[in-house]
Amino acid sequence: MTPLDTFKFSMRALRDNKMRSALTMLGVVIGVSAVVTAVSVGQGASTNVTNSIGQLGNNLLTIIPGSPKVNPGQPGLGPGVQSLRPADATAILERCKNSVSGVSPQVRSSIVVKSGNKTWRTQLTGCIPSFMNVNNYSVERGRALSQGDDDARARVVCIGQTVVQSLFGAPDFNCIGQEISINRVQFLVVGILAKKGANTFGQDQDDVVLMPLITAMNRVLNQRNLTLISVQCKSPDKIELAQEQIVSLLRHRHQLAPPFPDNDDFNVLSQAQLLTIIQTIGGVLTLLLAGIAAISLTVGGVGIMNIMLVSVTERTREIGIRKALGATQMNIRSQFLIESALLSCAGGLVGVALGGGVSLLAGKLSGWPIVPSAASAFVAVGVSAGIGVFFGYWPAGKAASLHPIEALRRE
Repeated sequence: MTPLDTFKFSMRALRDNKMRSALTMLGVVIGVSAVVTAVSVGQGASTNVTNSIGQLGNNLLTIIPGSPKVNPGQPGLGPGVQSLRPADATAILERCKNSVSGVSPQVRSSIVVKSGNKTWRTQLTGCIPSFMNVNNYSVERGRALSQGDDDARARVVCIGQTVVQSLFGAPDFNCIGQEISINRVQFLVVGILAKKGANTFGQDQDDVVLMPLITAMNRVLNQRNLTLISVQCKSPDKIELAQEQIVSLLRHRHQLAPPFPDNDDFNVLSQAQLLTIIQTIGGVLTLLLAGIAAISLTVGGVGIMNIMLVSVTERTREIGIRKALGATQMNIRSQFLIESALLSCAGGLVGVALGGGVSLLAGKLSGWPIVPSAASAFVAVGVSAGIGVFFGYWPAGKAASLHPIEALRRE
């Protein structure tokens, strides 16, 4: 009996039980589609993070309060030691001139803004004029905040397009000269920010209200400490020098004692460090999802083994007849191995198509640049085929070991 004859026997057996074959493939389909989706979404998220950080430039440092030993989470939004003051930002700009080109001290808080009968919860960022350049913001209409606004503690704001849409009904509404209420205090809208989209952490950067730093600290938040300080270095190769100078300066200003960095009450993060942290977390999550998908594939393999055992029992008499006609143990084993491999490969191909479709849909809904990974698709199909052979070997061996006389006696 030739290998082609064995293959034909396998195909005929699968065609004779179409519904059972389809249901057997279902576990493999789910497992493979989960693998493809998990890898594609993970790679898309990583690309999105890299692009978001790249928009800020690779020469940005972020100083946040709290010990470096504690995972800082999202800069500027988590609780921590309140150790940064506006004077620290001024000292960094004055004392690190050879490595630093701009400094942007900031305070941030969630607030409720009101215009007419509409209210909206958004993020308030108190900042100085350098914030626009350091953090890559620009004004689409009106004007940016000025140093005069900060010196006079003026009640003026620039707002993002999400806030404009929420308060005035449309993102392109010209609300320059309108007043909005924050903590029952009226503020004049002097600028509308250009659209930026979501940042590295998925936060809408257009859902923001910019206010002069001193105004935000004294009139709205009633606090003396900064949430974070953004530092723009003169060039990427000055980042390490700037980081060393800032750490040394802040330790001196805060009168910190060794051991360092354990006793530091601040943390200086570069964009590269932030990118590494986020990519590590993303990689772990992708592996976790892939592990769950692998479990699903294993369950699908067990399903294939179960059905193949049932098939061996049902076709015992057929196996006896084939052996009586001269089929060898290798012929019988090959037939059942081919059947299980065909089931798993077909399930793998359907799973790749389904996973690719789900990935593209997820990318469209999330706005991430997701492209299904060809490598993960090939690996998933290969693994599914291997699972089919692995879990089909025992049923195939059981079929091959049947004695022809005993097999023919079965009803």
